Amino acid sequence: MLPKNYDPKEIEPKWQRRWEELGVYRFDPKSEKPIYSIDTPPPTVSGRMHLGHAFSYSQMDFIARFWRMRGYNLFYPFGTDDNGLPTERLVEKLNNVRAKEMKRDDFINLCLSTLEKIRPEFVADWKRIGISVDWTLAYSTIDEHCRRISQRSFIELYKMGREYRKETPFIWCPNCETAIAQVELEDREVESSFNDIIFKLEDGGEVVIATTRPELLPACVAIFAHPEDERYKHLFGKRAQVPIFEHWVEIKPDPRVNPEKGTGIVMCCTFGDMQDIEWYMEHNLPLKVAITKDGRMTALAGKYKGMTVKEARARIIEDLKEKGLLVRSRKITHVVNVHERCGTEIEILNTKQWFIRYLDMKEQLREAGRRIKWHPEHMRSRYENWIDGLRWDWCISRQRYFGVPFPVWYCKACGEVILAREEDLPVDPLLDAPPTPCPRCGSEEYVPERDVLDTWATSSLTPIIAAELIDDEEVRKKLYPMSLRPQAHDIITFWLFNTVVKGLLHRGEIPWYNAMISGWALDPQGRKMSKSKGNVIEPQYVLQKYSADALRLWAAESKLGEDLPFKEKDLVTAQRFLNKLWNASRFALTHLQDYHGEKPEELNLIDAWILSKAYRLVEKCTSYFEEYRYSKAKKAVVNFFLSDFCDNYLEMVKARLYNPEKYGEEAKRSAQYALYKVLLISLKLLAPFAPHITEEIYQSYYVKREPQSSIHVDTWPKPRRDLIRPALEKEASYVVALVAAVRRFKAERGMALNAPLKALTVSAPKEIAEALKRGVDTIEGTLQVERVEITSEPLAAEERVVEVVPNFASLGPEFKGDASKVVAYMRSNAEAVARDIANEGVHRFSLEGKSYELREEHIKEVRKAISLAGAEVESVAIPELPQVVALVEV
Repeated sequence: MLPKNYDPKEIEPKWQRRWEELGVYRFDPKSEKPIYSIDTPPPTVSGRMHLGHAFSYSQMDFIARFWRMRGYNLFYPFGTDDNGLPTERLVEKLNNVRAKEMKRDDFINLCLSTLEKIRPEFVADWKRIGISVDWTLAYSTIDEHCRRISQRSFIELYKMGREYRKETPFIWCPNCETAIAQVELEDREVESSFNDIIFKLEDGGEVVIATTRPELLPACVAIFAHPEDERYKHLFGKRAQVPIFEHWVEIKPDPRVNPEKGTGIVMCCTFGDMQDIEWYMEHNLPLKVAITKDGRMTALAGKYKGMTVKEARARIIEDLKEKGLLVRSRKITHVVNVHERCGTEIEILNTKQWFIRYLDMKEQLREAGRRIKWHPEHMRSRYENWIDGLRWDWCISRQRYFGVPFPVWYCKACGEVILAREEDLPVDPLLDAPPTPCPRCGSEEYVPERDVLDTWATSSLTPIIAAELIDDEEVRKKLYPMSLRPQAHDIITFWLFNTVVKGLLHRGEIPWYNAMISGWALDPQGRKMSKSKGNVIEPQYVLQKYSADALRLWAAESKLGEDLPFKEKDLVTAQRFLNKLWNASRFALTHLQDYHGEKPEELNLIDAWILSKAYRLVEKCTSYFEEYRYSKAKKAVVNFFLSDFCDNYLEMVKARLYNPEKYGEEAKRSAQYALYKVLLISLKLLAPFAPHITEEIYQSYYVKREPQSSIHVDTWPKPRRDLIRPALEKEASYVVALVAAVRRFKAERGMALNAPLKALTVSAPKEIAEALKRGVDTIEGTLQVERVEITSEPLAAEERVVEVVPNFASLGPEFKGDASKVVAYMRSNAEAVARDIANEGVHRFSLEGKSYELREEHIKEVRKAISLAGAEVESVAIPELPQVVALVEV
């Protein structure tokens, strides 16, 4: 038997331990079941799980649990993303160190040891919310397994001719001191100034150029204007002197200059933006480097050397003003690119980087996206928009310390690239020697590559990384392409897109058949949570105060792909539902202790009704889950359980359960059969959302009577077409509506719901009356009525008005000082007042020589006394059946 109170703090950890001990969620490579494989997102090790993780991983787990319950062999691994810049930052913070101030080997060892300490507790948060992954299928993106696969990927793509190393202008983060990919850029509005600066011409004239970046003046290499701009046509081929730095640059025509922007003439600096790069390449301009890799001015900047970019900008503006070379400077707000990791404004620096060539694959990538089923479908547009906007090949090198090393050395004599052998992987060129002398010149002297691979270059391989956790090659072939990629919408351009790239390049096919895109968990005001805003709500708080199942039920409130504000009242509602589930199950199981699976010869009308609704719900929820619409499934089953099962069915079945001597053993058996089936169906349909409480209830009773040892494996209910009876549901709904109406009648009058009634007389159309007669035992037993009479004939009831309740809100303002006299009159002449207003819309009368009119707005309520066969009765309103008259004798 279930204890009286549900204690999630005891039950949830118990089942988390036992599921793991019993291997409930383990993938079985030898199973003949169909496989459902999931490319589980490896969260970045950041100290603690955040609410966004709990939100999106719960949604992923709803789908995983559904397919496992449907009888699939779930391949559901778990990885952690713990190489690259995020890990470096965390290790620096936790250990109060700076990577660049330590020996590289020492820092890498510190990263590895720190990860070993913090990873177990970090992963424990996922266990606490009941994620049903196979914890024996685990990986870390810095472990040997992942390094080997990541380095193998690099070698394969290099041999395909898809990778190249080039010194070229590229995006650089001066704070992180590394190149970054286009995908790592974020738009941000910042305050700046627009400055009109005078450039002197060779002939003594002047030209004014507007810029937001005067600190790039030392790197100015040309000036451009539109070829058709009459203001500047005469200057083409002439030179202008760069203010302060006094070197001369040529003025050139180019159609990409916008004559409407600023003064219509622009300076080209190496490099301020993408346009500068294009001009630099096409016009064969000189390279001038004014900014260092850590965001300071170079010696090219003269006296400004060593200043930060913003310091130099402010000082140069002041100096221009002092020299009379600043026409004006106005404050503006504009959008700039920042590094999404740290929020630092990016620079474009000329550096040597490794790239994957994929700009030529745009159409192939679009077509691949169309072969994937997107849930929701509209998320595919984000993927395609990203492809349309691509302007750079994928830069995969990072000038950092902790990450997967490039498996590359360079010949010291001729610069030839020397690749590692696949059988030697993983390698570290800083520690290991190349496998052979230089294949071009035979030299045995080499230079190791110091850069590391971008973390996304490894994370983009997660379907392959996960599949290769399995040794059996035949099983691997069944795992890839995987069934599902679940992830949040903000990393479609990061993780999803890059994984499609690698899938096409390495396997020639899409990496998964379905992409399930979740939204964000927002704060109660609908804002994205961030530590800087101080609006982060931690799931650990929610788990401590409520429960994992409550948190999961909250996550199921949101449609797939939609953001959801966190509101604590939703957790309160979820916890109340769990308590209701516990109490209703406890009641049901109490009455099933002596039930041994017997099927009744004939089902009671109400038992057949609840079974029909339950199996129709199975059909509906199955369809919803197959379409990844878990939120609709959750809403449907919760509504069914609370309304149909608890509020209606359990109340209507009590009489037969408690009084078999009155209603007969066959009636009790019918009730028990329905109760057993419907509670079990409800538990199974709720199991993906609330795995802990449903397992506890299942184990307390059903596990001894059902073939499965856990509710979470091979238990998804199948629709019983023989028990789905729409016509019967309609008949029974009349009984349900009548019973609910009379129960409301009792509640509104402060009566106990089990208070006896002398009589219930109902007049209804023939079809409804016949149905009510078939449910008369249920009506009588549920409502505790001594006598029930149901007829299709009109009732010979008499009505009389006993009170007209005044509407003081209307009477007071109209009648003012006479209001009390009018009210007294209404009470004394209630029947006449009600009759006239009903028939004519007005009742006129005189008092003390003064005339008055009463209308409908003056009456709040007309109370009537009804008598039937000489007995005082009251009318029961049945909103669902307005054609039915029901009279109750209390």
